[in-house]
Parts: sequence; structure tokens; C-alpha cells
Amino acid sequence: PRKKVVMFLDELPWLASKKSKLIQALDYYWNAHFSKVPNFILIVCGSAASWMLDNLIHAKGGLYNRLTVRMHLEPFDLKETKKFLENNSIKLSNSQILDLYMAIGGIPFYLKEAKKGQSACQIIDALCFKKSGLLHSEFENLFHALFDQAEVHQKIIEEMAKAGSVISREALLKVLRLKSGGAINRRLYELEASGFIKCYVPYGNKKRDRYYRIIDEYTLFYLKWIEPLVRSGAYSGKEDHWQKLAKSSSRYSWAGYAFESICLKHVHQISQALGLSKISYLVGTWRYIPRKGSKEQGAQIDLLFDRDDGVVNICEIKYCDQKFVIDKAYAKKKIKKIEVFQKRVNTSKELFLSMITTRGVKKNLWSKELMHSEATLDDLFK
Repeated sequence: PRKKVVMFLDELPWLASKKSKLIQALDYYWNAHFSKVPNFILIVCGSAASWMLDNLIHAKGGLYNRLTVRMHLEPFDLKETKKFLENNSIKLSNSQILDLYMAIGGIPFYLKEAKKGQSACQIIDALCFKKSGLLHSEFENLFHALFDQAEVHQKIIEEMAKAGSVISREALLKVLRLKSGGAINRRLYELEASGFIKCYVPYGNKKRDRYYRIIDEYTLFYLKWIEPLVRSGAYSGKEDHWQKLAKSSSRYSWAGYAFESICLKHVHQISQALGLSKISYLVGTWRYIPRKGSKEQGAQIDLLFDRDDGVVNICEIKYCDQKFVIDKAYAKKKIKKIEVFQKRVNTSKELFLSMITTRGVKKNLWSKELMHSEATLDDLFK
């Protein structure tokens, strides 16, 4: 043909079921015919990331190394979410957008359901707690759409959530009553490829000391707030459910972790706010858990920047509805944490405390003495 011809196959994993033989046909026609037509472009996409990786990106046989360009579509970050909402004539403050993002993440398919004139609480109530809402029962549908053995993947995620959303590989295998091997490795690989979890090695640890963290906002929100209601069978479906929970202590506790998780997705923006744009650094998290019976104090660092200029920025992440106040007791705890880090890591680098907060840090004697730099919610939108 003289004109450009584009063939677009949407949700290829669904189309290419085992009985369809679509992949075999695609293999044959691409190599025998389509690849020889200069004006022909084939575009394929799929939300089952692990299937796309196995059958196309890491394909063997006739489709090996046939890709020209690959695009991994990530969820929107906070800045992109704000632009998307504004494009739909929805103008919310950065704080309101954060509240919405902590519940449903940066998925355009979810965000497009937001209605003009509603607050973040109202949008969340309509999407998540109204029985006809898009996300009220999306969780199980999502897993069954993405995975052949969805019950196993759900069990892994649920156990991680029970453990506080971060768990060591060793502890995860223990609660699942499974041995390390190909089966569990495969399930974890599929969950990570699909954007539900992230595997990481804490700063200074050996490679075998792997931890897993749930990074999908909707998954965390569903398991914490929606699933218990659905399971109880007592939920009335009232549309102001989340608005009533918004000021509860349990909601603040959950928001602290959710905000921390979002900060870990906006490391570049945080580094810019901390003045590290022209400095090379490694990013990590760190934790020290003393052995049972030990009198030593444990410690955990939410985020750190190990800089090439002889400094480590130790970051504390705090979610607050107002300016965060550093008092004597808090300062004492942070000084102790830094001492534990310095001792266990055995570093000679300077240690700077950086605060990452939603509303900023109130200036006082303790903040002046302890804090070296800070980033706020507004910085995450840059």
C-alpha cells in the first residue's frame, strides 16, 4: 500500500488465549508478510504486564527481537494528575489532589470519573464507597483480569497488607507457609511487573536481604478501608462514609504511610527541593532490627540520599494537616535514630536531617538546631 497502514491490537493478553493461537499466527504473518511492508505499523498493548514481558519483550522463537519501540505507561505523578484534572475542568488544591491520589493513585481510567464541583472526599465516596461506584468492587475484578491464579496473587498482597505493607522475603514466605522457589518467585515477579509491589534491598544490606512494599495506592486503600466493609456485610452504602472517617485517628495513621509511599515515587522532585540537582547520589531506605533479647534500639529511615560530596541526607516523612512541630521529645528521638544509623552503617560522612512534610515545619529552636533542609507537598507537584 502507498499510504501508511496501522494495525492496533488492544489488550493482546486477552485476545491471545491458549486456544486462540493468535501468537502463533502473529509470529507467522509478521515474519512472512507484515515485516516486508515498509508502510505497515503494528501496535500492540496489554495491561497484563508480565504476559507482555514474557511473550513479546522477552519473546523467544519467531518474535524474538522484533520490537522497534516499547513504551511502559506509568501512572501519572502528582503534577500530571493535577494537569489531567484541570484538563477536565476540575480544579482542586494540591492538598485535595494528594488526598485523592492516596486513595486511587494516578490511573487516568479512575481519575476521569471525578466530577466537577466535588471535593476529594466526595469523589472518593462516590468511587469507592457507593455500591455502584467504579472502585467499590474493582479489586477482585482487577486481579482476575490480570492473573490466571488470581487467588494466589491476592493472598500474597493481603498478607503483605496485614504486615504493614512492607515485609521481608523471609517473613512473607513464613506467613504464606511456602518455600523459596520457582512458584513464589513467579508470583512476586508478576505482581512487581504489574505495578502492585516493589522489591528492594535496604541501604547497606546484602542482596539476599530483600524486602517487598505495596506501591499501588488503590490496593492499599481497598484492603484498609473498603474490603473490611464488604466482608462484614453490614455496610449500608451511605455516600458520606469517607467524609465521616476523614478526621479519624485511624485515617491519619493510614495517611502517614500512604504519603510516605507517594514520596518514594517522587524522589526526583524531593532531591530538587533539597538542593541536590547538581550532586550525584544514591537513594535508599534503611532499617535496623535488633536481635531478640538485645537491649539495642532499632531504627528505620524513610528515605535517604547518599551523596558523592561526603554527606547523607536522612529524610523524615510526615503527613500533617498543619505545620509540623519539632519539640524536645521528637528531637531527642531523631538524634538517637541518627546515632544508631551512624553506628550500624559505620559511615564517616556528615549526616543531615531533611524533613518532608505536607505543610512545612514550624520554625522554632528545635527545628533550627536539628533540621538542615526541607521539602513540602508543593515541591512534589513541580
